[in-house]
Amino acid sequence: MRKPIVRPSRRGFSLTELLIVIAIILIIVAAALPRLTKARMFAEETAAIRAVSVVHTAQTQYYSQFGRYAATLTELGPPASGNAGPTGADLVDRELGEGRKGGYLFTVQGTPQGYVVQAAPKQFGTNGSRTFYSDQTQIIRNRFTNEPATVQDSEIGSTDKSSGATEKK
Repeated sequence: MRKPIVRPSRRGFSLTELLIVIAIILIIVAAALPRLTKARMFAEETAAIRAVSVVHTAQTQYYSQFGRYAATLTELGPPASGNAGPTGADLVDRELGEGRKGGYLFTVQGTPQGYVVQAAPKQFGTNGSRTFYSDQTQIIRNRFTNEPATVQDSEIGSTDKSSGATEKK
């Protein structure tokens, strides 16, 4: 009677198998990373648009309380001490009151007609690919370059993405 050949059983994976698995994982990560970055940038742009809307709401409340629009974000933010008032109305959170929210930097300037709100990414191309502009009309405009958006730029949602850049046809 022949004795069967018994091979010793292997435990674990060989180095080659592990390297192949790591290479496959790296390829998948490399393919997904640009999409993840683009999705994060889109989320920060959306949050910036919402923050501009929050400023509009706060400006409306400020106007109804004090008879004028706030000239700075500090006036809309929490008071430095004591109760809320014209120098700190506590209508926006501290972060936005200091001019930053998410990946964007915000400014509010008083004008003879009302106010202007501007938002720009902290780092263009990383935190966002658009700048935003709005005023007391509450129409939010955007520019697809790192230059500040103005009243002449296209409204959000319009199909014109050539604003601030030369049109390609």
